[in-house]
Amino acid sequence: MHIIQEKLIKLLEEKDLSGMTLREIGKEIAEPDTPQKIKHHLNQLAKRGLIRFDKKNKQIKKIESGKVEGTGLISIPILGSANCGEAVIFADEQKEGYLKVSSRLLGNIYLKRTKDLFALRALGQSMNRANIDGNTIDDGDYVIIDKSKISPSNNEYVLSVIDGLANIKKIFVDKNNNQIILLSESSQNFAPIYIHADDFDRCLINGTVVKVMKQPDELAAMRDASGRDILKNLGPQSKEEHAYYRNL
Repeated sequence: MHIIQEKLIKLLEEKDLSGMTLREIGKEIAEPDTPQKIKHHLNQLAKRGLIRFDKKNKQIKKIESGKVEGTGLISIPILGSANCGEAVIFADEQKEGYLKVSSRLLGNIYLKRTKDLFALRALGQSMNRANIDGNTIDDGDYVIIDKSKISPSNNEYVLSVIDGLANIKKIFVDKNNNQIILLSESSQNFAPIYIHADDFDRCLINGTVVKVMKQPDELAAMRDASGRDILKNLGPQSKEEHAYYRNL
């Protein structure tokens, strides 16, 4: 996040900006005589879902976690990305924006605990055979984490942070060998992470996965459309030929 955007967010936490001009807001964050720069960064914060403009009341409001007033939506902060592959992405708890999710999709159990939820964008394919309410975790999906659940049960899916690296894995407690294994569930071959039970406190569990918000498979739709165009261009075909080209 740009330093001016950070200053604006901090200012909104400390002061009501109702009725203030862009120039006056700029003075508050040591950016005098730069109203267009202030306008640009406010618009960027609004695009990211961190603030909203109430033009009727001339207010700028900071978006908070929880229920969105006048709707059935819940705002969940997006805190960056987590790996579903090799652990190469550093954990970052800076808000990137807010994910708005219908309360019906979340379920009643979380409506009174929305402050415990945050979202991450999944990177990689090491959990593409996971099963969370029937959903896998694929690259680009949003994963909703309950940060209050830091003592997960066996076979639950967790967000672990090891040496500053964030991973989404399935936890398996191997009591016979006094170890805890963080497993990938993937169509690819990813090595597990083995942790001795006595070292587990060094492996920070930041929460348990409670929901996966799937991305639409736009690529599949595009492939289907391209396939139909190819079939048209091929002209008349037998059933066998049609089936062959359709499955290419």
